[in-house]
Amino acid sequence: MPNRLKNETSPYLLQHADNPVDWYPWGEEALQKAQAEDKPIFLSIGYAACHWCHVMAHESFEDEGVATILNKHFVSIKVDREERPDLDRVYMSAVQAMTSGGGWPLSAFLTPEGVPFFGGTYFPPEPRHGLPAFADVLRAVADAWQNRRQELVAGGRHVVEALQERTALPQVLQPETLRPATLDRAFQNLLRDFDAAHGGWGSAPKFPQPMTLEFLLRYHHTTGDPQSLRMVTQTLEAMARGGIYDQLGGGFHRYSVDERWLVPHFEKMLYDNAQLARLYLHTWQVTGNPFYRTIAEETLDYVLREMTHPSGGFYATQDADSEGEEGKFYVWTPDEIRGVLGDQATRFVTAYDVTERGNFEGKNILTLSAPLEERESLEEARRRLLAAREARVHPARDEKVLTSWNGLMLAAFAEPARALRRDDYREAAERNGDFLLRELRAPDGRLRHTWKDGVAKVNGYLEDYTHLIEGLLELYQTTLDPRWYRAARELAEGVLQHFSGPDGGFFDTSDDHEALIVRPRELQDNAVPSGSGMATLVLTRLAGLAVEMDYAERARVALGPMQPLLARYPLGFGQWLSALDQALAPPREIAIVGDPAATDTRALLAVCFEGYRPHQVVAAGLTDEVPLLAGRPPVKGRATAYVCTGSTCHPPVTDPEPLRELLTKP
Repeated sequence: MPNRLKNETSPYLLQHADNPVDWYPWGEEALQKAQAEDKPIFLSIGYAACHWCHVMAHESFEDEGVATILNKHFVSIKVDREERPDLDRVYMSAVQAMTSGGGWPLSAFLTPEGVPFFGGTYFPPEPRHGLPAFADVLRAVADAWQNRRQELVAGGRHVVEALQERTALPQVLQPETLRPATLDRAFQNLLRDFDAAHGGWGSAPKFPQPMTLEFLLRYHHTTGDPQSLRMVTQTLEAMARGGIYDQLGGGFHRYSVDERWLVPHFEKMLYDNAQLARLYLHTWQVTGNPFYRTIAEETLDYVLREMTHPSGGFYATQDADSEGEEGKFYVWTPDEIRGVLGDQATRFVTAYDVTERGNFEGKNILTLSAPLEERESLEEARRRLLAAREARVHPARDEKVLTSWNGLMLAAFAEPARALRRDDYREAAERNGDFLLRELRAPDGRLRHTWKDGVAKVNGYLEDYTHLIEGLLELYQTTLDPRWYRAARELAEGVLQHFSGPDGGFFDTSDDHEALIVRPRELQDNAVPSGSGMATLVLTRLAGLAVEMDYAERARVALGPMQPLLARYPLGFGQWLSALDQALAPPREIAIVGDPAATDTRALLAVCFEGYRPHQVVAAGLTDEVPLLAGRPPVKGRATAYVCTGSTCHPPVTDPEPLRELLTKP
């Protein structure tokens, strides 16, 4: 018989609806049952694309013996971390504090009041690699709850106290002045730790670090330092040549299990591809190298093809597994390639390092070792192999729509729509913006976090607001339709009203969200930008369009005390570093007064969007609905550009070349 998860919309929870475990979703029913029966809670957190979550489900949660222990001694709660990032952050932090490790599946044991007292991640069905058998863990915890409860409860209280300390901003004696030296120190630390052999940072597993690379592009733009650009280009080329990139279908896998970008963890996440597509676009703008543009477009084309809901939302993830095997959908043997390509196979297998021995469990992950020119000449071969791959059993897809991840992808389509003049990208961005504001914004203007099958639920988190604001700002500057600006401004007011902390920072949950054991505040970036870090960036950008200096001041107050962390641990605070760069740079505000559809207006706008200019904001139109346009008339009936840099406003210009000169000045 299906358990209580059968009525959920999350694909991850539905994967467990037929388990013999008497699962509950997180909610009052489960918490009240634990209190009424005086049982501890077993909390299992994972997500649909998580390989080891599937393994533990098959080994343990489908096992009748394990289910009997869980059903007798515990109230079992299953959570999709992508639906409830607040729960994931709180209890992941707790398990990390207790064990010095973490990951998914997350296995936490709580008091009936939700206080964590023991935890871990994956537990095998029998003792293995130093890990105890899951059934033995359950028996030991049940015994400790009956016979050593006071000890467990006291330990849980200490964990909660530690979590409460972690949610505070770094303490400073006085307001911190924003310092360019913070960016310099962060750059030097990144340069010191850079993997000069393979690109990126760290050994295995190696993650793409798009926020760090974006900061380095900004640093190069500000300082001209060639080493910052070299770190970006070396890393991006290595990744795009490696197995972490889908050489046939486009798009990036989650991370590389080695330091060389060869063998990926094959799941594909919307947020990775959103951030990386935009990063490759920016690197093309900086370098002019068409390879980076190609990777950006292939990644976005993959999202359009495989990750887009008919109504305009973007799906969350694709699994690593198909037919029960990780990576099976993506790997090849030489004979399979010969069967598709015939005479072209020899060139292809040479260019993509395909061997009889293989590089992954006897088969081949495609990696490009040939010159980039050879890649272009093999485009038809890649197209034919992709068509053949389509006949395989596809990995499962998590088709829920998450506001925060969609905000990132909205920006990733809106910006290249104008930079590359791709109408299909603009249409995708407009449909996505419409979808998010229609389906995930309640009548009172508040956001919901997740949508599936027509149902939107869960109060929006800080990252939902901030990431969507970023997407809407890009969409406004691409379409110049003021409704996107209005929506961004309204959401920013929601951030200030419902997420502000008394210390000048921001919490991850709103002031009317469900009360947890602590109110989470994730300052460090993870796979997606920190909501707080993104808040400081979008408020700084919005300040120029709205002519609202309070926005910029709120960002500066939040940034100030964070600077020691940004300088010392730049890999964990890339989004904050970009926000600090934005706050420190003299803002360039450009108002184009004219009909956005008119030829003379479009000529001025084309100049504004040449190249990589991260510190500017642009408004255009004939009304003052966007405050930056207010009080600025056209000159002699012609489209007119008003440019202010820092505290200096230049005389208006009506021709593209004088505008170009203004925008290329330091």
